[in-house]
Amino acid sequence: MKNDKEFDLIVFGATGFTGRLVAEYLHLSGADGARWAIAGRSLDKLAKVRDELHLPPSVALLKADAGDAAALKALVARTRCVITTVGPYQLHGEPLATACASGGTDYVDLCGEPLWMARMIEKLTPLAQKSGARIVFSCGFDSIPFDLGVVYLQAEAQQRFGAPLAEVRGRVARLKGTFSGGTFASMMETIEAVRREPGLIKLMTNPFALAGGFKGPRQPNDQGADFDAWADAWAGPFVMATINTKNIHRSNALRGHPWGERFVYSEKLLTGKPGVGDKGRKKAKALARFTQLQNLALGFGPTRALLRRFVLTQPGDGPDKAAREEGRYEVWFIGKSASGETLRAVVKGDRDPGYGSTCKLISEAALCLVQDVGRDATPGGVWTPGSAMGLALVRRLHERAGLTFEMAA
Repeated sequence: MKNDKEFDLIVFGATGFTGRLVAEYLHLSGADGARWAIAGRSLDKLAKVRDELHLPPSVALLKADAGDAAALKALVARTRCVITTVGPYQLHGEPLATACASGGTDYVDLCGEPLWMARMIEKLTPLAQKSGARIVFSCGFDSIPFDLGVVYLQAEAQQRFGAPLAEVRGRVARLKGTFSGGTFASMMETIEAVRREPGLIKLMTNPFALAGGFKGPRQPNDQGADFDAWADAWAGPFVMATINTKNIHRSNALRGHPWGERFVYSEKLLTGKPGVGDKGRKKAKALARFTQLQNLALGFGPTRALLRRFVLTQPGDGPDKAAREEGRYEVWFIGKSASGETLRAVVKGDRDPGYGSTCKLISEAALCLVQDVGRDATPGGVWTPGSAMGLALVRRLHERAGLTFEMAA
């Protein structure tokens, strides 16, 4: 497709905490030679961001409000791809996503809101298929390390065994850092949506809810505590499993089920090895109880109000640079084929998950989409990172973004 756009990327929401980090990363990394601009609803605030980050004059300042459809239409017409960090997406995301899908402009976001994603998949797919836009949700910590971890492991299985792994377990072995205030706000809005429409709980609990109507096999229960013999460790619930699992099954469905229609995936947080005192078991059971109590508490209106008022990290806030750089994460992916062969991969991130790593993930996802992935391989539609960019994004993140994807013994 001929590139006649003024910009390769526009960062929408650059005056927010995460959007500012994205702009800083693009500047310091060189944006892989891309032409880019920053956008938001206040030119004065954008100018302040440009000055404080010492961005070059070539980074234009573009004014547009998340609710102004006409301004958004004009904005997306100027670029090949939009990076948006303005959430919760169920409150602020639809006009921009619709403008991109209608206008043929690629789009990446940080959405981990399955209720909104399910609605947008239905609405935007015909628009994007007609215009050629690639709409890619969940390009942050949820769900790139998990989605691509499975893609990477399955590709290795195909190479070694000539067949996919029938089951993969994602196990978070290390997690140092914070989730974003935007993630918390999105969770609160999702709970409110379910409260208003209780029938939505079926979508939230269905691991195939984003898989285009596909109904796969029964999946493991990720909410309890158990001993995982594959990892030789105790495991409890992981807070992002609800969205990551849905995206992974959608990746499989969008590419025609290369891992099989009976593919099984589960995701948990490892709490410790078995041993004296059985601390790992106690931690896993405590985490499961806490998760259950938390879900009950969040269903209570006054509790949600208190959390909104006093939660430490609100949208627009976040940890300082030292805390972001001290953060780390490590996720194990352990798989077994139908005939019993096993494989293990490890994905590591060199910054805190919610901010330091996420700003790199979404930036490189956008660059990968416009520079590395043609529309012959990934045509217009609504995609996941794994199905849209796959191993091309694995390579880019490994080379540029502080992520490592490695096979383990």
